[in-house]
Amino acid sequence: MKSFARLYSAIDTTTSTNAKVAAMAEYFASAAPADAAWAVYFLSGGRPKRLIPVRRIAAWAMEESNVPEWLFDECYHAVGDLAETIALLLPLGAATDASRDELPLHVWVETRLLPLATMTEDAQRVAVLDAWRELAGTERYIWNKLITGSFRVGVSEQLVARALARASGVEEGVIAHRLSGHWTPTAESFTSLVATESGDADLSKPFPFYLAYALEGELESLGEPAEWQAEWKWDGIRAQVIRREGRTYVWSRGGELVTDRFPELVEAAESLPDGTVLDGEIMPWAQGVAMPFAQLQRRIGRKKLGPKILADVPVVLVAYDLLERDGRDLRGEPLSVRRAELTDTLAGASSLLSSFVLSPTIALGSWDAARTAHAASREQRAEGLMLKRLDSPYGVGRRKGSWWKWKVQPFSVDAVMIYAQPGHGRRALLHTDYTFAVRDGDALVPFAKAYSGLTDAEIRTLDAWIRRHTVEKFGPVRQVEPVQVFELAFEGIQRSPRHKSGVAVRFPRIARWRTDKPASEADTIETLRAILEGAR
Repeated sequence: MKSFARLYSAIDTTTSTNAKVAAMAEYFASAAPADAAWAVYFLSGGRPKRLIPVRRIAAWAMEESNVPEWLFDECYHAVGDLAETIALLLPLGAATDASRDELPLHVWVETRLLPLATMTEDAQRVAVLDAWRELAGTERYIWNKLITGSFRVGVSEQLVARALARASGVEEGVIAHRLSGHWTPTAESFTSLVATESGDADLSKPFPFYLAYALEGELESLGEPAEWQAEWKWDGIRAQVIRREGRTYVWSRGGELVTDRFPELVEAAESLPDGTVLDGEIMPWAQGVAMPFAQLQRRIGRKKLGPKILADVPVVLVAYDLLERDGRDLRGEPLSVRRAELTDTLAGASSLLSSFVLSPTIALGSWDAARTAHAASREQRAEGLMLKRLDSPYGVGRRKGSWWKWKVQPFSVDAVMIYAQPGHGRRALLHTDYTFAVRDGDALVPFAKAYSGLTDAEIRTLDAWIRRHTVEKFGPVRQVEPVQVFELAFEGIQRSPRHKSGVAVRFPRIARWRTDKPASEADTIETLRAILEGAR
């Protein structure tokens, strides 16, 4: 645990990518496999769910540190992070004893952390207090982050793969491939992860996904249009369909094996030659056109897929890249070559045509043609355009230069905040989750919840206002005076019987706090309905 805490500190105190990679490589080269496995899991973004309610942990910390609630709240507001506040307030105790036993990271996780999920509240309290008394400094802070489910480190999975490659001598691409999909943090898994033998037996594994950056600057800065391929940026589920040794696997970009959720893709993939990996977007699709993403959500939310939902919401893979053909890794080939082979692969099996759609490209005679297509994105039920260099290989992770995404501007309305409730993790003691409404005559009808977009300073100011202007409480939810107006941006809109407004929006976030506008000038339900009609 102490070694992992030193690694965390080394990463947290530098902005240098090379320094972060060096620190991780040094750790992986010396850590026991069981510890290194959990380090890989946490550094790559894995974390257990919150094991104990935050307010319970805060109460125990106040009791242990003999600090009253008002002073604890003041300390929290000054520090801005609950885990750090608790780590600073707790008495030093036995944690300063240099002779105390040093438990390995995997022991802390497997015998002290994960069992908390099934303990009674009294047993949890004893276990947490014992841990606080045994740990010191950064170790305590990490423990607090883990038990609240809020542990994050400023590195990407790509940097973790780079560090593992440096420590083990195994090629970075091989490491990244092994980390893709489900990866279990065990000593055996780590040993396999850094094994020099690269002929991995797990044929189900996807390749690491190549990701695009948002377009920066003017189109002309990219050079000649003839050097680029343009296609629609689809609003679906990024996925790889893998056909190897007579079996099919469907992996989402999030690392989930979703094969059983899309039986039509599995059936169609039986016509793919062995050793084929397609990259594309799973889309709800009917009569040759995309359906709204909300339709796909209907399938995602079902535990069982009956004949009716399969008929109502058919899906396809809009394929835009070929990563493997006949068992050959094509990622190093130029996009133009991969695209030609993708076209041949899909054309070679007529049974694929209904479930595998070749992503159409857009002719780029000039950059003005790209601008015209971009303006028509919503008509295609697309989020914008993808721009890819024709000579680009298929990379690992998010890299600048070869692939760009050019999204259309989001929809937006001015809405009134009517409810607020506490957030999670470091925001558990602040009101950061808000419900918004639009005007419907003399009434306000809710249509969206949002919690992102404000600065820390704005959140603290708004939290203080919420506490002073609460009209009524419903458990953790506060109804507030309906006077604060915010510009709310969102990516999509659809009808919804769950909201009084009759509509729901996708990916809502706060664009700005409209302190210049009274609630009487907020947008109306008619504004939302007009956007809905225009988006259909």
